[in-house]
Amino acid sequence: MTALSKVNDPEIKRPITELGMVDDVAIAPGDGGSVVTVKALLTVAGCPLKDTITRDVTAAVKALPGVTQVEVELGVMSAEQRSGLHETLRGGQAQREIPFAQPGSLTKVFAIASGKGGVGKSSVTVNLAIALAKAGRKVGLVDADIYGHSIPAMLGVADSRPTQVEDLIMPVPTPSGVSVISIGMLKPRRDQVVAWRGPMLDRALVQMLADVYWGDLDVLLLDLPPGTGDIAISMGQHLPGAEVVVVTTPQEAAAEVAERAGTMASMMHQRVVGVVENMSYLPCPHCTPEGKEHHLDVFGTGGGDRVAATLSQRFGYDVPVLGRIPLAIALREGGDVGNPIVESDPTAPAAAALTAISDRLDGRGRGLAGLQLGLTPTNKF
Repeated sequence: MTALSKVNDPEIKRPITELGMVDDVAIAPGDGGSVVTVKALLTVAGCPLKDTITRDVTAAVKALPGVTQVEVELGVMSAEQRSGLHETLRGGQAQREIPFAQPGSLTKVFAIASGKGGVGKSSVTVNLAIALAKAGRKVGLVDADIYGHSIPAMLGVADSRPTQVEDLIMPVPTPSGVSVISIGMLKPRRDQVVAWRGPMLDRALVQMLADVYWGDLDVLLLDLPPGTGDIAISMGQHLPGAEVVVVTTPQEAAAEVAERAGTMASMMHQRVVGVVENMSYLPCPHCTPEGKEHHLDVFGTGGGDRVAATLSQRFGYDVPVLGRIPLAIALREGGDVGNPIVESDPTAPAAAALTAISDRLDGRGRGLAGLQLGLTPTNKF
């Protein structure tokens, strides 16, 4: 049992012994040692990660002195056991409570916003999430772009479905270590169109924040839809302590609308922590390495600086340019095949720029703006 306590459920990220997933352990003599049979209970039948559980249990027990053979039998939790697990995960808290909005939450929440579509906001979000995970952080990612949900495909889990324990949803783990949830994972079919308006959008966002078991996260990233619509308003209401990163491209048209996205965040009393200029330039493909400073300004210049300067003046505090990401074929290809550039080619200039941005975000302290501190006066003066 001590060895099994080091085996975590791949979705819940907690020891299987703590979750009541070890039903029985039997030890019998064998040739030259002991044969150990472990009966493990899956949360639901057909658990997509049952092979991972089997492999991890086998490895943990086989490492014990004197064990020559390990057999793993998989069962399924009963309704009562699932109910007990649900209660354990909830920790006695009321349902539909967003943990990241509570005064005691230590999770940094960053919402990645843009004024318009097509500026690479989702690509930036995915790569930032992976870069933070590579730095040792526990990272969750909410694909809040309800209509244009593309995050699962970019992470290589487009066809994955979350496991559900009672009314609690497990985020989908990815090979990079990032846990993700998207409305695309909750649809019956991948090609089904989402045609929702205000109240439905709000409920979807709350479900992905409150009804998903995220565990103890260091960082939560939200990929917001472009513009200043319902989701941006709902996010400001439900996560007042979230900090906003605005993504733009260098050209005038993108910069102007990016300023609106930043202004919307301020209207919801959220802090804009910086601007990311994506597709900043194209390194000249004809130059030798000695000429690497030469680049082509395909989309013009100055958009990120303009947005940062305008928002700084408008808000009365410094909104820096967090980084400039060059155009790169590998960046686009990585998103298409579900292997983002920070993972596939970490030394590429675009990957290095994204990693530098994640380091700046990671180095920020936990913001208190918008949080209720839970203080109650004891005396009236």
